[in-house]
Amino acid sequence: MTASIEAPSVWLTTLGCAKNEVDSDKILGMLDAAGYQHAASPGAADVVMVNTCAFIEPARRESVDTILDLAEEKRDDASLVVLGCMAQRYESELVEALPEADAIIGLDRYPELVDRLDDLRRWTPLSIGSARRSHMDILYETRRPTPATPWAYLKVAEGCDKLCTFCAIPQFRGKQRSRSPESIVEETTGLVGSGVTEIGLVAQDLAAYGRDTGEGEIVGLVRAVAAVEGLRRVRLFYLYPREIRPALVEEMISNERIADYFDLSLQHSSAGLLRAMKRPGSGDTHRRLIESIRLKSPEAALRSSFIVGFPGETDDDVEDLADFLNEARLDWAGFFPYSAEDGTPAATMENQVPEAEKAERTRYLQSLQDDITTGQTIAQVGRTLEVVVDQIEDGQTVARSYREAPEIDGVVLLDRGEPGDWLNATVTGGYGTDLTATVVG
Repeated sequence: MTASIEAPSVWLTTLGCAKNEVDSDKILGMLDAAGYQHAASPGAADVVMVNTCAFIEPARRESVDTILDLAEEKRDDASLVVLGCMAQRYESELVEALPEADAIIGLDRYPELVDRLDDLRRWTPLSIGSARRSHMDILYETRRPTPATPWAYLKVAEGCDKLCTFCAIPQFRGKQRSRSPESIVEETTGLVGSGVTEIGLVAQDLAAYGRDTGEGEIVGLVRAVAAVEGLRRVRLFYLYPREIRPALVEEMISNERIADYFDLSLQHSSAGLLRAMKRPGSGDTHRRLIESIRLKSPEAALRSSFIVGFPGETDDDVEDLADFLNEARLDWAGFFPYSAEDGTPAATMENQVPEAEKAERTRYLQSLQDDITTGQTIAQVGRTLEVVVDQIEDGQTVARSYREAPEIDGVVLLDRGEPGDWLNATVTGGYGTDLTATVVG
């Protein structure tokens, strides 16, 4: 190869979930180590990359639209690289369908990433990849760039062992593979050293962490992460109901560094639909779980997500879910129209719900939950909460308490403060999903 005088610059756009955000951080860390520079915009980059999502059809459409938009925006001499879940799941199809892409590199091929980019740019950097090593090894051993925010997600496991009939994730991310507790604590320590004070532990099935390896378990892990000096808050993402043991609830509530924030993967309240999904429980077991949490921590924040229009869902099932929402009074909830995924059992089930009906049911349930969320928000008025300032936006100080996950839930708007500050603030108002508050002291 012919060496370039200047190192190529890269731009990376990330779509999808928090797990993809972690992968993107690691990819940028790999490229930093290899000598690549960060571009200020897609139009200024030598290499434009898209970390795609393939979870459901709308996510795939967004990924394709983003790829095509960036193909228009990039320079003619720049390379366009497609990464992530969609590249992993549909590599051969994308090669044919996206001539705009210069390379399509799925999850399993991340060890080749640096060499592939080097070849596209024809320069000689410090190569760090090897096709003989797994993408997990490469990503987990890569130091991430210094975050621009006081929070960061940290992925503790890859893949999933559950067999939900609607989900294709095990097909392209594989079975659960948990990281060692030592590597997770080491990465946490590095992030804290770079200015992070809130960590979000994330996995497809977080509460089952360590079961596949026998190296540690979730309670010991969150306790060890929370003990890292300088860390102020740990938040847990994607808790499968049947995996939530009393010991985990106790640790979350009693450990002052762990947010009383329960992200419960409930999916529905209809027992019949949950059986068809190969999901645990029913509306009654969901209620008992929520009651047990609130009995121990009345101010705990609860979030969940629900699939609307799963095959066989009836109007009665929708009303069952509406009744459940009214009783559960979740702080936050998201509703997603069912998407038939290739290769999943649910895609071939009878009684598929028409798209228009899915959309109408989703609007109905979301509107119901919006009113509930507004009520839960207004109920915070008068409380004094510890908050962390994320940013100053249009002159407004934007912060979060334990109740709000970054980029997912509402925010707390303060009268003052700088990014990274941890402050006590008294809530003065609630508007939809957001709070206003005045700093104390």
